[in-house]
Amino acid sequence: MKKEYCGLFGICGHPEAARMTYFGLYAMQHRGQESAGIVTWDGDTIREQKGMGLVADVFNERHLSKELKGDIAIGHVRYSTTGASLIKNAQPFVVRFGDLRLAIAHNGNLVNTKELRDELEAQGSIFQTTMDSEVFVHLIAKSLNGNTIEDAVMKACKKVKGAFSLLILANDKMIAVKDPHGFRPLVLGKVNDNYVFASETCAFDLIDAKSIRAVKQGEMLVVEDGKLTSYIYDDTTPKRQCIFELIYFARPDSIIFDEVVYERRKKMGQILAREMPKDVDFVMPFPDSGNYAAVGYSQESGLPLELAMIRNHYVGRTFIQPSQDMRDFSVKMKLNPVRSMIKGKSIMIIEDSIVRGTTIRARVKELRALGAREIHMRVSCPAIRFPCYYGIDFSSKGELIAANSTEEEIASFIGLDSLHYLSIDGLLDSVEDRDSYCLACFNGEYPIEPCSCSGKMCLEDKC
Repeated sequence: MKKEYCGLFGICGHPEAARMTYFGLYAMQHRGQESAGIVTWDGDTIREQKGMGLVADVFNERHLSKELKGDIAIGHVRYSTTGASLIKNAQPFVVRFGDLRLAIAHNGNLVNTKELRDELEAQGSIFQTTMDSEVFVHLIAKSLNGNTIEDAVMKACKKVKGAFSLLILANDKMIAVKDPHGFRPLVLGKVNDNYVFASETCAFDLIDAKSIRAVKQGEMLVVEDGKLTSYIYDDTTPKRQCIFELIYFARPDSIIFDEVVYERRKKMGQILAREMPKDVDFVMPFPDSGNYAAVGYSQESGLPLELAMIRNHYVGRTFIQPSQDMRDFSVKMKLNPVRSMIKGKSIMIIEDSIVRGTTIRARVKELRALGAREIHMRVSCPAIRFPCYYGIDFSSKGELIAANSTEEEIASFIGLDSLHYLSIDGLLDSVEDRDSYCLACFNGEYPIEPCSCSGKMCLEDKC
């Protein structure tokens, strides 16, 4: 099962800052469903509302109209990639340091968290959470004596290693920062005369904001009194953006890393059809992840596209979990086949990725039971063989079916007549800037070597 990571949104100088942030987070709910939070500043007081669950469940009209006062706000939706799923780990994370009120929202994952945390604790720092994000707060605080908040943030960013896009609210300043490799997306926009930031441009569309540009790798943007200032704290590190954003994470109507996500996914499907064609009765996706690659595969191959699996959009995360002897029930809750389409047919399934293979296996098993004559699968990304340490929640090889099995063995395990993954060259041919992406989960070439202690629970467990 693939897991989303986090979504960030921030806005400066807007009289309805909390409400605009609510809408921005709502548009990016796909990036995290564990918790949500909004922090505002009214010129004197920092205010916050955080909770576990979906955006619509955490906030109500009282929060947006009365309690979260102020014209500056940052917000966060979370899926935990470091730290347990607990309310204490919900973001934005708020601290008070002298006259400074600081709130931080983080998308990404640091790889040297344990070393930095041990060092800070030895110097007297006391941590409240098990998030890697809290390390930033302590590093910033230690650099504030005699330095501006801008200098302190840049010093902190030079000490951490890993993936991070940050939004920081420091009294009446908003600071947006991206790591030197540019792993995680962060975009700058404007609604009227107010600057806004978001992980994805789909958040701008909902509030009628104009997208200006992506925040650059190694860049810090500061907004104060309506003025935007750019600082480059690192301009030598090669760009290594997370290509999984284009494959799976981002909404298809977003522009990520200056790429239109919908077009990139369709192109992946087109190249997949050229690499491994097959004469079948029709092409179908497992909604919604394979939809756009399936469109491309169908158009390139000339095979008809059918939506022979129907998704139930009203299955929430709070639905009762199935017992072990009903382990396939969760699959049936989300997708249901159009039975008349399946019997006696040769089918080509398009998927965006295979992580563990167990969910797809259950779906293929159901298609076999309905009488499918042949079932083939094409996957619009290369085989995932290596753990990700930069924010995707598959952090051990044991979780990855392709790390320990050949393509033929995976096909047999899932129950397929044939299987083909998009080649790495094919994937790179589907994007505009083929030299700018991180491919570590496919080829094991890590831009930053992970530390000896890593993983989602590395701060809960002893290493």
